[in-house]
Amino acid sequence: MPRLSETPIQYARSGDVNIAYQVMGDGPVTIVLVPGMLNLIEATGEVPAIERHYERMTAFSRVILFDKRGTGLSDRVPPGAMCDVELRLEDVRAVLDANELDSATLFGTADGTPVATLFAARYPSRVDRLVLYGATARWMADDGYDAGMPAEADFPPEQWRERWGNGAEPLGVELVTPDVAEDPHWCETFARMQRRAATPAAAYEYWQAAAISTDVRTVLTEITVPTLVIHRTGDLLFPVDQGRHVAGAIPGARFVELEGNHHFPYFGNGDAVAAEIEEFLLGSRRSVLGEQRVRTVLFTDLVGSTEMASDLGDARWRDLLEDHDRTVEREVKRFGGRTVKTTGDGVLAVFDEPAAAVLCGLEVRENIRSLGVEIRAAAHTGLVESRGDDVAGMAVNIAARVLAEAAPCEVLVTRTVKDLLIGSSLRFSTRGVRRLKGVPDEWELYAA
Repeated sequence: MPRLSETPIQYARSGDVNIAYQVMGDGPVTIVLVPGMLNLIEATGEVPAIERHYERMTAFSRVILFDKRGTGLSDRVPPGAMCDVELRLEDVRAVLDANELDSATLFGTADGTPVATLFAARYPSRVDRLVLYGATARWMADDGYDAGMPAEADFPPEQWRERWGNGAEPLGVELVTPDVAEDPHWCETFARMQRRAATPAAAYEYWQAAAISTDVRTVLTEITVPTLVIHRTGDLLFPVDQGRHVAGAIPGARFVELEGNHHFPYFGNGDAVAAEIEEFLLGSRRSVLGEQRVRTVLFTDLVGSTEMASDLGDARWRDLLEDHDRTVEREVKRFGGRTVKTTGDGVLAVFDEPAAAVLCGLEVRENIRSLGVEIRAAAHTGLVESRGDDVAGMAVNIAARVLAEAAPCEVLVTRTVKDLLIGSSLRFSTRGVRRLKGVPDEWELYAA
Protein backbone atom coordinates (compact mmCIF):
# COMPACT_ATOMS: atom_id res chain seq x y z
CA MET A 1 0.00 0.00 0.00
CA PRO A 2 1.41 3.45 -0.82
CA ARG A 3 2.23 5.85 1.98
CA LEU A 4 -0.79 7.92 2.93
CA SER A 5 1.07 11.08 1.98
CA GLU A 6 1.36 9.69 -1.56
CA THR A 7 -2.36 8.96 -1.98
CA PRO A 8 -3.90 11.19 -4.70
CA ILE A 9 -6.07 14.17 -3.81
CA GLN A 10 -9.46 14.17 -5.58
CA TYR A 11 -12.38 16.59 -5.65
CA ALA A 12 -16.13 16.26 -5.16
CA ARG A 13 -18.48 18.93 -6.46
CA SER A 14 -20.86 20.36 -3.84
CA GLY A 15 -22.91 23.04 -5.56
CA ASP A 16 -20.29 25.50 -6.84
CA VAL A 17 -17.62 24.37 -4.37
CA ASN A 18 -14.86 21.79 -4.87
CA ILE A 19 -14.39 19.58 -1.81
CA ALA A 20 -10.94 17.96 -1.62
CA TYR A 21 -10.87 14.34 -0.48
CA GLN A 22 -8.48 11.43 -0.22
CA VAL A 23 -9.24 7.69 -0.28
CA MET A 24 -6.99 5.32 1.64
CA GLY A 25 -7.09 1.57 2.05
CA ASP A 26 -9.41 -1.05 0.62
CA GLY A 27 -10.91 -2.74 3.69
CA PRO A 28 -14.36 -4.35 3.87
CA VAL A 29 -16.07 -1.26 5.34
CA THR A 30 -15.91 2.38 4.24
CA ILE A 31 -15.46 5.17 6.77
CA VAL A 32 -16.01 8.81 5.83
CA LEU A 33 -14.39 11.19 8.29
CA VAL A 34 -16.55 14.24 9.04
CA PRO A 35 -13.80 16.63 10.08
CA GLY A 36 -13.41 18.99 12.96
CA MET A 37 -11.70 22.36 12.75
CA LEU A 38 -8.14 21.11 12.14
CA ASN A 39 -8.59 17.81 10.34
CA LEU A 40 -6.63 18.56 7.15
CA ILE A 41 -5.88 15.84 4.64
CA GLU A 42 -2.59 17.41 3.56
CA ALA A 43 -1.31 17.19 7.15
CA THR A 44 -1.84 13.43 7.22
CA GLY A 45 1.56 12.58 5.81
CA GLU A 46 3.44 15.32 7.62
CA VAL A 47 2.83 14.23 11.22
CA PRO A 48 3.93 10.62 11.85
CA ALA A 49 1.35 10.07 14.58
CA ILE A 50 -1.46 11.06 12.19
CA GLU A 51 -0.15 8.89 9.38
CA ARG A 52 0.25 5.90 11.65
CA HIS A 53 -3.27 6.37 13.02
CA TYR A 54 -4.73 6.17 9.53
CA GLU A 55 -2.47 3.26 8.60
CA ARG A 56 -4.01 1.51 11.57
CA MET A 57 -7.50 2.47 10.39
CA THR A 58 -6.84 1.24 6.85
CA ALA A 59 -5.83 -2.14 8.25
CA PHE A 60 -9.56 -2.90 8.46
CA SER A 61 -11.35 -0.25 6.39
CA ARG A 62 -11.40 2.07 3.43
CA VAL A 63 -11.04 5.59 4.82
CA ILE A 64 -12.16 8.77 3.04
CA LEU A 65 -10.89 12.07 4.44
CA PHE A 66 -12.07 15.43 3.19
CA ASP A 67 -11.35 19.06 3.96
CA LYS A 68 -14.29 21.20 5.02
CA ARG A 69 -15.38 23.86 2.57
CA GLY A 70 -13.18 26.92 3.02
CA THR A 71 -10.31 24.96 4.63
CA GLY A 72 -7.26 23.03 3.55
CA LEU A 73 -7.34 22.02 -0.10
CA SER A 74 -11.06 22.68 -0.60
CA ASP A 75 -12.29 25.88 -2.24
CA ARG A 76 -12.16 29.00 -0.12
CA VAL A 77 -15.60 30.42 0.63
CA PRO A 78 -16.92 33.36 2.69
CA PRO A 79 -16.86 32.61 6.44
CA GLY A 80 -20.64 32.43 6.55
CA ALA A 81 -20.66 29.67 3.94
CA MET A 82 -17.91 27.81 5.81
CA CYS A 83 -20.07 27.79 8.96
CA ASP A 84 -23.39 26.85 7.35
CA VAL A 85 -24.38 23.43 8.71
CA GLU A 86 -26.80 22.77 5.87
CA LEU A 87 -24.01 23.31 3.34
CA ARG A 88 -21.70 21.05 5.33
CA LEU A 89 -24.35 18.31 5.16
CA GLU A 90 -24.40 18.73 1.40
CA ASP A 91 -20.60 18.38 1.36
CA VAL A 92 -20.85 15.00 3.11
CA ARG A 93 -23.44 13.93 0.55
CA ALA A 94 -21.19 15.13 -2.29
CA VAL A 95 -18.26 13.04 -1.03
CA LEU A 96 -20.48 9.96 -0.78
CA ASP A 97 -21.82 10.55 -4.30
CA ALA A 98 -18.35 11.16 -5.77
CA ASN A 99 -17.31 7.74 -4.50
CA GLU A 100 -20.56 6.10 -5.67
CA LEU A 101 -21.46 5.14 -2.11
CA ASP A 102 -25.08 4.47 -1.26
CA SER A 103 -24.03 4.49 2.39
CA ALA A 104 -20.98 4.41 4.65
CA THR A 105 -19.90 4.67 8.27
CA LEU A 106 -19.56 8.29 9.37
CA PHE A 107 -16.73 9.14 11.77
CA GLY A 108 -17.25 12.59 13.26
CA THR A 109 -14.62 14.27 15.43
CA ALA A 110 -14.98 17.24 17.82
CA ASP A 111 -16.89 20.09 16.15
CA GLY A 112 -17.54 17.73 13.23
CA THR A 113 -19.69 15.52 15.45
CA PRO A 114 -22.82 17.73 15.27
CA VAL A 115 -22.64 17.57 11.47
CA ALA A 116 -22.26 13.77 11.49
CA THR A 117 -25.08 13.54 14.04
CA LEU A 118 -27.45 15.65 11.94
CA PHE A 119 -26.61 13.73 8.78
CA ALA A 120 -27.28 10.38 10.48
CA ALA A 121 -30.59 11.62 11.86
CA ARG A 122 -31.74 13.16 8.59
CA TYR A 123 -30.42 10.56 6.12
CA PRO A 124 -30.29 7.24 7.98
CA SER A 125 -30.39 5.21 4.75
CA ARG A 126 -26.98 6.66 3.83
CA VAL A 127 -25.31 5.88 7.18
CA ASP A 128 -24.37 2.32 8.04
CA ARG A 129 -22.96 3.18 11.44
CA LEU A 130 -22.02 6.32 13.33
CA VAL A 131 -18.76 6.82 15.22
CA LEU A 132 -18.25 9.99 17.26
CA TYR A 133 -14.96 10.95 18.88
CA GLY A 134 -14.68 13.87 21.31
CA ALA A 135 -18.38 14.41 20.74
CA THR A 136 -20.56 17.35 21.66
CA ALA A 137 -24.17 18.29 21.08
CA ARG A 138 -23.69 21.76 22.49
CA TRP A 139 -20.34 23.17 23.59
CA MET A 140 -21.68 25.99 25.79
CA ALA A 141 -23.50 25.51 29.09
CA ASP A 142 -27.25 25.98 29.19
CA ASP A 143 -30.14 25.59 31.64
CA GLY A 144 -30.23 21.94 32.61
CA TYR A 145 -27.03 21.23 30.67
CA ASP A 146 -24.13 21.23 33.11
CA ALA A 147 -21.85 19.43 30.65
CA GLY A 148 -21.43 22.64 28.67
CA MET A 149 -18.53 25.05 29.02
CA PRO A 150 -18.95 28.40 30.81
CA ALA A 151 -18.89 31.55 28.69
CA GLU A 152 -15.47 32.55 30.00
CA ALA A 153 -13.96 29.33 28.56
CA ASP A 154 -14.00 30.80 25.05
CA PHE A 155 -10.98 32.69 23.79
CA PRO A 156 -11.58 36.44 23.35
CA PRO A 157 -11.35 37.85 19.79
CA GLU A 158 -7.94 39.45 20.39
CA GLN A 159 -6.42 36.06 21.18
CA TRP A 160 -7.68 34.70 17.88
CA ARG A 161 -5.89 37.55 16.13
CA GLU A 162 -2.68 37.21 18.14
CA ARG A 163 -2.32 33.44 18.58
CA TRP A 164 -4.06 31.75 15.63
CA GLY A 165 -1.23 30.36 13.48
CA ASN A 166 1.43 31.77 15.82
CA GLY A 167 4.21 29.20 16.04
CA ALA A 168 5.42 30.45 19.42
CA GLU A 169 2.07 29.91 21.14
CA PRO A 170 -0.68 28.72 18.78
CA LEU A 171 -4.22 29.21 19.99
CA GLY A 172 -5.53 26.35 22.11
CA VAL A 173 -2.38 24.21 22.09
CA GLU A 174 -2.51 23.99 25.89
CA LEU A 175 -6.01 22.50 25.64
CA VAL A 176 -5.72 20.08 22.74
CA THR A 177 -2.23 18.71 23.52
CA PRO A 178 -1.45 19.83 27.09
CA ASP A 179 1.53 17.51 27.61
CA VAL A 180 3.46 18.97 24.67
CA ALA A 181 2.16 22.53 24.72
CA GLU A 182 5.72 23.80 25.15
CA ASP A 183 7.35 21.56 22.52
CA PRO A 184 8.54 24.10 19.89
CA HIS A 185 8.40 21.64 16.99
CA TRP A 186 4.82 20.61 17.76
CA CYS A 187 3.79 24.23 18.31
CA GLU A 188 5.04 25.18 14.86
CA THR A 189 3.36 22.13 13.29
CA PHE A 190 0.10 22.96 15.04
CA ALA A 191 0.35 26.61 13.99
CA ARG A 192 0.96 25.57 10.39
CA MET A 193 -2.22 23.45 10.51
CA GLN A 194 -4.13 26.48 11.76
CA ARG A 195 -2.80 28.71 9.00
CA ARG A 196 -3.84 26.15 6.39
CA ALA A 197 -7.30 25.90 7.86
CA ALA A 198 -8.31 29.57 7.86
CA THR A 199 -7.36 33.16 8.56
CA PRO A 200 -7.78 34.30 12.19
CA ALA A 201 -11.00 36.16 11.36
CA ALA A 202 -12.52 33.24 9.44
CA ALA A 203 -11.49 30.78 12.15
CA TYR A 204 -13.08 32.94 14.84
CA GLU A 205 -16.35 33.22 12.91
CA TYR A 206 -16.36 29.48 12.22
CA TRP A 207 -15.80 28.68 15.90
CA GLN A 208 -18.59 31.00 16.99
CA ALA A 209 -20.98 29.19 14.65
CA ALA A 210 -19.71 25.62 14.97
CA ALA A 211 -19.04 25.47 18.70
CA ILE A 212 -20.71 28.42 20.37
CA SER A 213 -24.03 28.49 18.50
CA THR A 214 -24.60 24.90 17.36
CA ASP A 215 -27.03 22.85 19.44
CA VAL A 216 -28.15 19.41 18.24
CA ARG A 217 -29.37 18.03 21.57
CA THR A 218 -32.93 17.56 20.32
CA VAL A 219 -31.69 15.53 17.35
CA LEU A 220 -29.88 12.86 19.36
CA THR A 221 -32.98 10.83 20.19
CA GLU A 222 -33.86 10.61 16.47
CA ILE A 223 -30.72 8.65 15.54
CA THR A 224 -31.54 5.07 14.61
CA VAL A 225 -28.22 3.78 13.28
CA PRO A 226 -25.79 1.85 15.53
CA THR A 227 -23.57 4.40 17.26
CA LEU A 228 -20.22 4.34 19.05
CA VAL A 229 -19.12 7.35 21.13
CA ILE A 230 -15.43 7.53 22.16
CA HIS A 231 -14.09 10.14 24.54
CA ARG A 232 -10.89 10.71 26.49
CA THR A 233 -11.35 11.21 30.20
CA GLY A 234 -9.09 14.26 30.41
CA ASP A 235 -10.10 16.12 27.24
CA LEU A 236 -9.88 19.79 28.21
CA LEU A 237 -11.48 21.30 25.10
CA PHE A 238 -14.50 18.99 24.82
CA PRO A 239 -14.96 17.62 28.37
CA VAL A 240 -15.91 13.98 28.76
CA ASP A 241 -19.32 14.89 30.22
CA GLN A 242 -20.29 16.19 26.78
CA GLY A 243 -19.52 12.79 25.27
CA ARG A 244 -21.44 11.06 28.04
CA HIS A 245 -24.45 13.30 27.33
CA VAL A 246 -24.36 12.44 23.62
CA ALA A 247 -24.05 8.70 24.23
CA GLY A 248 -26.78 8.77 26.85
CA ALA A 249 -29.26 10.48 24.54
CA ILE A 250 -28.71 8.35 21.40
CA PRO A 251 -30.80 5.17 21.64
CA GLY A 252 -28.57 2.12 22.11
CA ALA A 253 -25.30 4.03 21.73
CA ARG A 254 -22.15 2.44 23.07
CA PHE A 255 -19.87 4.71 25.10
CA VAL A 256 -16.12 4.07 25.45
CA GLU A 257 -14.05 6.23 27.75
CA LEU A 258 -10.28 6.15 27.17
CA GLU A 259 -7.58 7.41 29.49
CA GLY A 260 -5.58 10.45 28.43
CA ASN A 261 -5.93 14.18 27.96
CA HIS A 262 -5.14 14.65 24.27
CA HIS A 263 -8.02 16.03 22.26
CA PHE A 264 -6.87 14.60 18.92
CA PRO A 265 -7.63 10.89 18.32
CA TYR A 266 -4.19 10.11 16.90
CA PHE A 267 -2.04 11.26 19.84
CA GLY A 268 -1.38 9.35 23.04
CA ASN A 269 -3.35 6.14 22.55
CA GLY A 270 -4.39 6.50 18.91
CA ASP A 271 -4.15 2.74 18.40
CA ALA A 272 -6.78 2.26 21.09
CA VAL A 273 -9.18 4.58 19.24
CA ALA A 274 -8.71 2.62 16.02
CA ALA A 275 -9.10 -0.70 17.85
CA GLU A 276 -12.42 0.36 19.37
CA ILE A 277 -13.70 1.41 15.94
CA GLU A 278 -12.53 -1.84 14.38
CA GLU A 279 -14.30 -3.94 17.00
CA PHE A 280 -17.48 -1.87 16.64
CA LEU A 281 -17.53 -2.26 12.86
CA LEU A 282 -16.23 -5.80 12.43
CA GLY A 283 -16.76 -7.47 15.80
CA SER A 284 -13.06 -8.16 16.35
CA ARG A 285 -9.66 -6.48 16.40
CA ARG A 286 -7.71 -7.99 13.55
CA SER A 287 -5.70 -5.01 12.30
CA VAL A 288 -3.97 -7.09 9.67
CA LEU A 289 -2.80 -5.75 6.31
CA GLY A 290 -2.49 -9.10 4.54
CA GLU A 291 0.70 -10.42 6.20
CA GLN A 292 1.66 -6.92 7.32
CA ARG A 293 0.91 -5.10 10.55
CA VAL A 294 1.92 -1.78 12.00
CA ARG A 295 4.33 -2.70 14.80
CA THR A 296 7.27 -1.34 16.71
CA VAL A 297 10.58 -3.08 16.14
CA LEU A 298 13.19 -3.18 18.92
CA PHE A 299 16.82 -4.19 18.41
CA THR A 300 19.32 -4.61 21.24
CA ASP A 301 23.07 -5.11 20.94
CA LEU A 302 25.84 -5.81 23.48
CA VAL A 303 28.48 -3.10 23.44
CA GLY A 304 32.04 -4.28 22.66
CA SER A 305 30.98 -7.91 22.25
CA THR A 306 33.96 -8.92 20.12
CA GLU A 307 36.47 -7.64 22.69
CA MET A 308 34.52 -9.18 25.58
CA ALA A 309 34.37 -12.57 23.88
CA SER A 310 38.13 -12.49 23.44
CA ASP A 311 38.80 -11.40 27.03
CA LEU A 312 36.36 -13.79 28.71
CA GLY A 313 36.97 -16.93 26.68
CA ASP A 314 34.38 -19.17 25.09
CA ALA A 315 32.84 -20.68 28.23
CA ARG A 316 32.36 -17.45 30.19
CA TRP A 317 31.20 -15.62 27.07
CA ARG A 318 28.58 -18.31 26.39
CA ASP A 319 27.29 -18.03 29.98
CA LEU A 320 27.09 -14.27 29.68
CA LEU A 321 25.14 -14.50 26.43
CA GLU A 322 22.69 -16.95 27.99
CA ASP A 323 22.15 -14.61 30.94
CA HIS A 324 21.66 -11.74 28.50
CA ASP A 325 19.17 -13.66 26.37
CA ARG A 326 17.13 -14.76 29.40
CA THR A 327 17.04 -11.20 30.74
CA VAL A 328 15.89 -9.74 27.44
CA GLU A 329 13.32 -12.49 26.86
CA ARG A 330 11.84 -11.91 30.32
CA GLU A 331 11.50 -8.17 29.79
CA VAL A 332 10.10 -8.51 26.27
CA LYS A 333 7.37 -10.79 27.61
CA ARG A 334 6.70 -8.48 30.55
CA PHE A 335 6.03 -5.58 28.18
CA GLY A 336 3.81 -7.63 25.88
CA GLY A 337 6.24 -8.10 23.00
CA ARG A 338 7.55 -11.11 21.11
CA THR A 339 11.20 -12.07 20.73
CA VAL A 340 11.67 -12.87 17.06
CA LYS A 341 15.26 -14.06 17.24
CA THR A 342 18.66 -13.51 18.75
CA THR A 343 21.27 -11.85 16.59
CA GLY A 344 24.44 -13.32 18.11
CA ASP A 345 25.02 -10.55 20.63
CA GLY A 346 21.57 -8.97 20.66
CA VAL A 347 17.85 -9.51 20.16
CA LEU A 348 15.15 -8.55 17.64
CA ALA A 349 11.68 -8.15 19.18
CA VAL A 350 8.35 -6.71 18.01
CA PHE A 351 5.61 -4.93 19.96
CA ASP A 352 2.08 -3.76 19.23
CA GLU A 353 2.61 -0.51 21.14
CA PRO A 354 5.61 1.84 20.73
CA ALA A 355 5.64 2.78 24.41
CA ALA A 356 6.04 -0.86 25.40
CA ALA A 357 9.04 -1.25 23.09
CA VAL A 358 10.81 1.83 24.43
CA LEU A 359 10.10 0.98 28.06
CA CYS A 360 11.36 -2.55 27.44
CA GLY A 361 14.59 -1.19 25.95
CA LEU A 362 15.13 1.07 28.97
CA GLU A 363 14.44 -1.77 31.41
CA VAL A 364 16.76 -4.17 29.58
CA ARG A 365 19.50 -1.54 29.66
CA GLU A 366 19.30 -1.29 33.46
CA ASN A 367 19.06 -5.04 34.04
CA ILE A 368 21.97 -5.86 31.75
CA ARG A 369 24.16 -3.43 33.67
CA SER A 370 23.87 -5.78 36.66
CA LEU A 371 25.74 -8.37 34.57
CA GLY A 372 28.63 -5.97 34.22
CA VAL A 373 28.01 -5.20 30.54
CA GLU A 374 26.28 -2.49 28.51
CA ILE A 375 23.84 -2.58 25.63
CA ARG A 376 22.55 -0.18 23.03
CA ALA A 377 19.00 -0.38 21.67
CA ALA A 378 16.91 1.10 18.86
CA ALA A 379 13.21 1.25 18.00
CA HIS A 380 11.14 2.22 14.97
CA THR A 381 7.44 1.89 14.15
CA GLY A 382 6.12 0.94 10.72
CA LEU A 383 4.69 -1.85 8.60
CA VAL A 384 6.22 -5.20 9.52
CA GLU A 385 5.80 -8.25 7.30
CA SER A 386 5.44 -11.67 8.95
CA ARG A 387 7.38 -14.52 7.34
CA GLY A 388 6.67 -17.56 9.45
CA ASP A 389 8.28 -16.86 12.82
CA ASP A 390 10.53 -14.17 11.31
CA VAL A 391 9.74 -10.58 10.34
CA ALA A 392 10.88 -8.37 7.47
CA GLY A 393 10.20 -5.06 5.83
CA MET A 394 11.54 -1.53 5.71
CA ALA A 395 10.59 -0.91 9.35
CA VAL A 396 12.92 -3.73 10.41
CA ASN A 397 15.70 -2.40 8.19
CA ILE A 398 15.31 1.13 9.58
CA ALA A 399 15.43 -0.09 13.19
CA ALA A 400 18.62 -2.01 12.42
CA ARG A 401 20.23 1.09 10.89
CA VAL A 402 19.21 3.22 13.86
CA LEU A 403 20.86 0.69 16.17
CA ALA A 404 24.15 1.30 14.37
CA GLU A 405 23.84 4.99 15.33
CA ALA A 406 23.19 4.36 19.03
CA ALA A 407 25.84 5.10 21.63
CA PRO A 408 26.54 2.71 24.55
CA CYS A 409 23.64 2.63 27.06
CA GLU A 410 21.45 4.59 24.64
CA VAL A 411 17.91 3.67 23.58
CA LEU A 412 17.63 5.48 20.25
CA VAL A 413 14.32 5.96 18.42
CA THR A 414 13.14 7.55 15.20
CA ARG A 415 10.99 10.63 15.15
CA THR A 416 8.07 8.38 14.20
CA VAL A 417 8.25 6.71 17.61
CA LYS A 418 8.82 9.97 19.45
CA ASP A 419 5.79 11.65 17.84
CA LEU A 420 3.57 8.65 18.54
CA LEU A 421 4.40 8.96 22.22
CA ILE A 422 3.44 12.62 22.57
CA GLY A 423 1.54 12.81 25.81
CA SER A 424 3.19 9.76 27.39
CA SER A 425 5.48 9.91 30.41
CA LEU A 426 8.51 9.14 28.25
CA ARG A 427 10.90 11.96 27.46
CA PHE A 428 13.32 12.24 24.56
CA SER A 429 16.49 14.18 23.76
CA THR A 430 17.38 14.99 20.18
CA ARG A 431 20.38 13.34 18.61
CA GLY A 432 20.15 15.25 15.36
CA VAL A 433 19.47 14.30 11.76
CA ARG A 434 21.26 11.27 10.31
CA ARG A 435 21.48 9.50 6.99
CA LEU A 436 20.88 5.79 7.48
CA LYS A 437 22.71 3.39 5.23
CA GLY A 438 20.45 2.01 2.51
CA VAL A 439 17.42 4.01 3.72
CA PRO A 440 16.04 6.98 1.74
CA ASP A 441 15.88 10.50 3.17
CA GLU A 442 17.27 11.92 6.37
CA TRP A 443 16.02 10.73 9.76
CA GLU A 444 15.67 12.64 13.03
CA LEU A 445 16.77 10.46 15.93
CA TYR A 446 16.07 10.82 19.65
CA ALA A 447 17.39 9.15 22.81
CA ALA A 448 14.75 7.97 25.26
